[in-house]
Amino acid sequence: MIFFQTIRRDIKIAFRKPSNIFNPLLFFIISITLFPLAISPEAQVLSGIASGLIWVLVLLSVLLSLNLMFNDDFENGILEQITTSSHSLPLIMLAKATTHFLLTGIPIILLSPFLGLILFMSIDGILLLMLTILMTTPTLSLIGSIGSSLVVGVKNSGMLLSLIILPLYIPILIFAAGAITNFNSGLEITGNLYFLATLSVAFLMLSPFVSSLAIKISLE
Repeated sequence: MIFFQTIRRDIKIAFRKPSNIFNPLLFFIISITLFPLAISPEAQVLSGIASGLIWVLVLLSVLLSLNLMFNDDFENGILEQITTSSHSLPLIMLAKATTHFLLTGIPIILLSPFLGLILFMSIDGILLLMLTILMTTPTLSLIGSIGSSLVVGVKNSGMLLSLIILPLYIPILIFAAGAITNFNSGLEITGNLYFLATLSVAFLMLSPFVSSLAIKISLE
């Protein structure tokens, strides 16, 4: 099936250039570990800003890796072959976003408990952090596929991509970090989680088709 073939191929290509995978993760780790040195090593101070800090760095780490989603295929001419093939283009776009989640989202989820401990988060807070990241990193990849498809072929497109994507990422940041803050304050968090789940379903349905259209426009 073209969906799994695309994922398998993209993962093999990604591991030929491991720096593309590890650079965003190293940025994520180094940034978190530097904050206690820059702000304060006190547990009360760090635990109060931990959820917002981690979530901002999650978004930035995802942004760092988005340019790689289509660029290699565009430079090799494979992207044009994909768009003119008989295979379902939306399904291929979904596979691209899934690969991005597997290579970026999953490592961030696995790293988040250790970074939460560095910032003195409670165990329950860390579990909720992992849940929100698990719920939303697929959405970040789906939204990112739309932005990446719009700037395919544009040189030095990092700033342009950020301007396109960040407004769509901000609601996720607000509700995901807000869920952890509400939890720590003893407030209800189900509304935040329902909103994040709704966004995930909405972009799962829309993103592959929007990305397909954007790719065709960009290549024209």
